[in-house]
Amino acid sequence: MGDGRLVAHRDGLKQTYFARGAPTCKRNSVRRRSGKAKVSGVSKIVVIGAAGLIGGEVVKALGERDCIRASRNSGERVDISDPKSLAALFDRVGGVDGIVCTGGAARYKPWDQLTDEDWTFSLANKLLGQVNVVRYGIKSVRSGGAITLTTGLAAQFPSPGSAIITTVNAAVEAFVRAAAAEPSLAVRVNAVSPGWVSETLQAMGRNPSDGIPAAEVAKVVVHQLHEGATGSVAPASKI
Repeated sequence: MGDGRLVAHRDGLKQTYFARGAPTCKRNSVRRRSGKAKVSGVSKIVVIGAAGLIGGEVVKALGERDCIRASRNSGERVDISDPKSLAALFDRVGGVDGIVCTGGAARYKPWDQLTDEDWTFSLANKLLGQVNVVRYGIKSVRSGGAITLTTGLAAQFPSPGSAIITTVNAAVEAFVRAAAAEPSLAVRVNAVSPGWVSETLQAMGRNPSDGIPAAEVAKVVVHQLHEGATGSVAPASKI
């Protein structure tokens, strides 16, 4: 669309994102716990992956004062592939209003070059790492808060070399929907599904206009954290 509008239908929600404005979300007939009880007066959000491109923009969008930066090599140190590391992180930070996870690695390689180690590494990081962010972090999130994870459009649009990435992204999205079905959870669990990011394309020597800036992806992340329905997966890409 010529106005930079990004539109997608997911989980009964019609979501419209504008490249130069905050995202809006129109509800259809699906009934779910939503952002009506959104994070308000936010004082403490853990951003896992804050040292990365999207995570850094999420911190800017939320405000440095309201964020606890966490990553493998800076801020609060954490390795999401290690459950003990996650447990230690949440023990240190105590009660929080929400968690954003933009961390988690997965390998992108041709099928005939994939090894057992590639699969094990990717499943432990991008998939089980984010599952455990919810499992270990949910006790630290105050009632009415949210945990927002990161998937990717490869879940719906596989390509040569994306076997692992497509698998783990689709599994994270399934996990988000499954967690939302648990009546005992007083915390919203949702996700953002970025496509190509402009800065990444530029670093690869490709046309950055084929993607959207990391700052725009961050806006979608913040919207999901504050208002996104539990179980929803919000796209952040050009459709």
